[in-house]
Amino acid sequence: MNDSRLRRMRDQASGKATLINEGCKISGEISGSGNFQINGEVSGDCDVDGTIQLAGSGLWQGSIRADNVIVAGHVEGDITATGKVEITKTAKITGTVTGEAIAVAEGAVVEGIMKTTGQSDPLEFVEKRDS
Repeated sequence: MNDSRLRRMRDQASGKATLINEGCKISGEISGSGNFQINGEVSGDCDVDGTIQLAGSGLWQGSIRADNVIVAGHVEGDITATGKVEITKTAKITGTVTGEAIAVAEGAVVEGIMKTTGQSDPLEFVEKRDS
């Protein structure tokens, strides 16, 4: 499938990701490169060259800095992406969200400020499938 036909970052995810599974709790700083799938809990900050995907069961307490960020779970802290931020309908974020482009699904809760660093305005979409 051609990348231009893929609607969301989640559809474009390729390659292996580091998995923090449901039931796992991580405390401390995460850094490095590659994609990360978070289904459990993280307490700390991260600076990652890659994509952070926080599942609906995921909880992140701290700041997230990454190329791209997909949030379906709960974030208590700031999110800074050099690329895109996708906020699904099950997401709850308390903090500032900054990215080149920000897509927010109907039903998502963001308690804070959203800042786009690119030329586009924040986007709204209706989630039409389960997270």
